Amino acid sequence: MSELCLLHNPRCSKSRAALELLEARGLQVEVLRYLDSPLNAAQLRELLGKLGLSARQLLRSGEELYQSLHLDDPQLSEAQLIDAMAEHPRLIERPILINGPRAMVGRPPERILEILP
Repeated sequence: MSELCLLHNPRCSKSRAALELLEARGLQVEVLRYLDSPLNAAQLRELLGKLGLSARQLLRSGEELYQSLHLDDPQLSEAQLIDAMAEHPRLIERPILINGPRAMVGRPPERILEILP
């Protein structure tokens, strides 16, 4: 991955807005369409470390898949939630900008500016 990497879903308006913010600043950013090239469990653990979030905090709880997989079960471990996101990347909140050792969820999209140089 390059220094700046955006986990991007082009069908998501927030993700498109985040990409536009970066492009408007003339920044070179690697765009990772994470639905086409899903992160594995190890990559997700690394991402969570950069975000400073738990797996549960990165889950899109409004997704129908979240409900059908019963991911609201408080007994599920961090590893189980990470495995669910690796298997079903639609469950991952988006967009996410990675800048070296830091990352930020772009909700709202302007939040990604907080980790830019």
